[in-house]
Amino acid sequence: MSSEPQIINGLDDLQSRVGEEIAVSDWQQITQDRVQAFADTTGDQQWIHTDPDRARRETPFGGTIAHGFMSLSMLPKLLEQHVQLAGIKMALNYGCNRVRFPAPLPTGNRIRARFTLVSVESIDGGAQVQWLGTVEREGCEKPVCVAEMLVRCLF
Repeated sequence: MSSEPQIINGLDDLQSRVGEEIAVSDWQQITQDRVQAFADTTGDQQWIHTDPDRARRETPFGGTIAHGFMSLSMLPKLLEQHVQLAGIKMALNYGCNRVRFPAPLPTGNRIRARFTLVSVESIDGGAQVQWLGTVEREGCEKPVCVAEMLVRCLF
């Protein structure tokens, strides 16, 4: 699957693609600087994320790991970069039905996201769209994040 943006031409096209994997993002490097910036922004300074020396000594991961919520927070932007809905006025994150973090994300690894269109439900002025966003770590069988994301699209 290409990392080029997938163009979806309106609500009918969107509905016709339910059940399909629509897009796969480009690989993203997860550096210690990115993890630290997330920690600074959220205030979550837990040492398993921010102290490489201690994490190397005291965890089974061999170093720091990214926050699970960091990988989750990257999904909306990755979706926006790789799926474009023609004729849409705006899209709003509406929430998640379910989020899981099946595997850790050691700092220094690369991730990408896969997006499968789960459902499209009509609402006033548009549609509520459910996406399955799966964040994969390069070389790892288990995903680092799996989220059922809800997006409200207004046409």
